[in-house]
Amino acid sequence: MPADILRTAWPRLRPGLLIALPALLLAGALAGAVLSWRAAAVNREIAALEAGRDRPVTPDAPAPLLLARVLHLAHRDATEEMEPLVVALEGRQAPALLARARYALGNARLRRALDLIERSQLDPAGPLIVLARQEYRRALQARPDFWDAKFNLDIASRLIRDFPEMDRQVGDELKAEPKKIWTDIPGQPRGAP
Repeated sequence: MPADILRTAWPRLRPGLLIALPALLLAGALAGAVLSWRAAAVNREIAALEAGRDRPVTPDAPAPLLLARVLHLAHRDATEEMEPLVVALEGRQAPALLARARYALGNARLRRALDLIERSQLDPAGPLIVLARQEYRRALQARPDFWDAKFNLDIASRLIRDFPEMDRQVGDELKAEPKKIWTDIPGQPRGAP
């Protein structure tokens, strides 16, 4: 029975299908060409960033382009410019790219802190190390098997220790036992013997 219906309807449907099919194929080809052109443009921008040529990137750009810009800025230690791009990556469904971006941001902060430590400027280096550790932890949240982030988190954790929990007492003065007081960054002692 369905075959009879198809036989009777086919002569009426055939001219419309012959006209619609080429139009649908043309629309599909045009959509494919536009997508291919956009992908090629993104790849050109990524290649330019990897070659060291700075390109502005908006937060609504594709995730691989955002990562390329973050890595470009990381080599220049431009952490303030990196942060909005890393935040923009958080909204995407790309945990591997987000982990690499967080890792790059942590590395930029850790490099800056190590530079300050080499110049014996220990006080401003401490917060940078804490921020670098936070970025490494966030990278590991996005991608728990990221070995490089684990390694750098270990290095940053050895540079500055976490303060142990101290029981807070009411009042302005805290009694601290000498065993519980830790310095932030190990350094050379100051003062006379």
